[in-house]
Amino acid sequence: MRIALFTETFLPKVDGIVTTLCQTVKQLTSLGHAVLIVAPAGGIDEYEHARILGMKGRPFALYPHLTLALPRASIRKAVAEFKPDLIHVADPALLGIAGLYYGGGRHGGALRLPLVVSYHTDLPKYLHYYGLGVLERSIWPILRTRHSRATINLCTSAAMMEQLEVHRIANVALWPGGVDCDRFHPGHRSAEMRARLSGGHPKSPLLLYVGRLSAEKGIEGLRTILEALPEARLALVGDGPHRQTLERHFAGLPVFFAGFLHGEELAAAFASSDIFLMPSRTETLGLVVLEAMASGLPVVAARAGGIPEMIKDGVSGYLFDHEAGAIERVRRLIASSELRSAVGEQARASACHCSWKAATEMLLEQYRIACDQQLISAAHSSAPPTLSLAGRAKSVVGRTALFAARKLLP
Repeated sequence: MRIALFTETFLPKVDGIVTTLCQTVKQLTSLGHAVLIVAPAGGIDEYEHARILGMKGRPFALYPHLTLALPRASIRKAVAEFKPDLIHVADPALLGIAGLYYGGGRHGGALRLPLVVSYHTDLPKYLHYYGLGVLERSIWPILRTRHSRATINLCTSAAMMEQLEVHRIANVALWPGGVDCDRFHPGHRSAEMRARLSGGHPKSPLLLYVGRLSAEKGIEGLRTILEALPEARLALVGDGPHRQTLERHFAGLPVFFAGFLHGEELAAAFASSDIFLMPSRTETLGLVVLEAMASGLPVVAARAGGIPEMIKDGVSGYLFDHEAGAIERVRRLIASSELRSAVGEQARASACHCSWKAATEMLLEQYRIACDQQLISAAHSSAPPTLSLAGRAKSVVGRTALFAARKLLP
């Protein structure tokens, strides 16, 4: 199969979406499939034998780590020459508009291709963390418009599937995440890394957070845990636009800001800690939770989003509804090395059922279904029904938007 993959974010940026796409591309190409990646330019022309068509962009003012790129007419020629069987767009926003135009809809878009759209970011919930919660009701019609073109809409958790369906988004299916259990392994424990993350206090209980340092992650709530457990230390691995705010918020507390860690260092950071904390309530899945579990860490996480689907509460980790519950669970784990070990073993056993190979095989099945459904849709298309005055007005607006798109994407 030949897949044209459109994404608003890719290497060298590091986040859960990029990890998912990188692992997926690696699996797809290893299985003999061809992939063309259309993404903001990042100085990389190829990844795992897949060509990257980089579009020049600019840093997003509210989030400088994110580069935004607009689609260009040159994309069409590159995609047409690649001759894909299907278009996959991850979280379409700007660059993804091209993918929505070239594929999907009843007739398969401008290039007559099936379209798969994957939902990775809980944007409506994010708005509340940036003082824009009033816009949540307005964002869902936009999301419905973009997802309505898709032959299949993929979600990384059952919770997100339900959320889309509640908001009248159809053709929803599951595409779970995965983890590399060889890369993330308890055997990567390092005395040097533990000393580094604990600020030179390796004998103190070491709590760990890995991920983006941004408002929607709810990291400020970890201060309550530290104040209740003064013997513990916290390491924050990652970076983002909220870092300076967090440095001020945790001033005077035993918190180490490690910045981004990659490869062996990241694996060692997980394996060298005692407990992983995930305070975020906006996770569509939360790959770092799987990585922590694969590393043998007991996880204490918010009962929200896709996270409860990965953790059996009280067995392979702990879920909490409020900070008081988190404190009680962390205190219990700190007090018993046997409990930490038992929960960590269950966590790893559970995580290692979630391989990237299995996730990609599920994705390929959805690709095949999308191709079959698009052919069926094209074969059974019929003349449009007679429209009411309101319907005709809506049609005029749609044709105007389509005309503008064609001017941008001939």
